[in-house]
Amino acid sequence: MRKQQVQYKSSLDALIAVAKRLSLYESQHNMDSEYFFDRYSKGQLSDEAIFIDWANDYRHYLGLRQASNG
Repeated sequence: MRKQQVQYKSSLDALIAVAKRLSLYESQHNMDSEYFFDRYSKGQLSDEAIFIDWANDYRHYLGLRQASNG
């Protein structure tokens, strides 16, 4: 299944939307995104679709944060 691409009015809107999704993942799995991503990157978690989506959203979040600080 292909994800729908969403257009945001600003990078701030995109950052807020991604942060909200990360918060949902964190609540569902009882771990913060930084800890999750560290474990996922080390191969300590499975490649379930939800984890792939979470990892992609976290990468997107990091990119948006870096762009807003740079």
